[in-house]
Amino acid sequence: MARILIVDDSPSQLMGIRRIVEKLGHVALTAEDGQAGVEAAKRELPDLILMDVVMPNLNGFQATRSITREPTTAHIPVILVTTKDQDTDRVWGMRQGAKAYLTKPFSEVELSEAILETIGSRATPQA
Repeated sequence: MARILIVDDSPSQLMGIRRIVEKLGHVALTAEDGQAGVEAAKRELPDLILMDVVMPNLNGFQATRSITREPTTAHIPVILVTTKDQDTDRVWGMRQGAKAYLTKPFSEVELSEAILETIGSRATPQA
């Protein structure tokens, strides 16, 4: 079982992604904006972060850069989960340190596969 931090300013997106994460048998942690996400990453040291891009205070690109450049959180993989679907956005997100980029709307299968590919065996719930 992995601990997954979901960072999104949309309550409906947080709830939907949380439902999928918990259905997979993982623990879901949440934050409502990029700054809160960076703080939660430092405090909780989750196994994975699912990061929206368009958010107040600190956008997802900035938050991802902060997390991946901070020595205490640099090991945590970040998947950007966003409506920004341009190739330039995808390239920029990967340059900020993201391990994967998933465009909204996505299916439950797409998100589940992205989680499994990113955290590997930790994505399989323990019996």
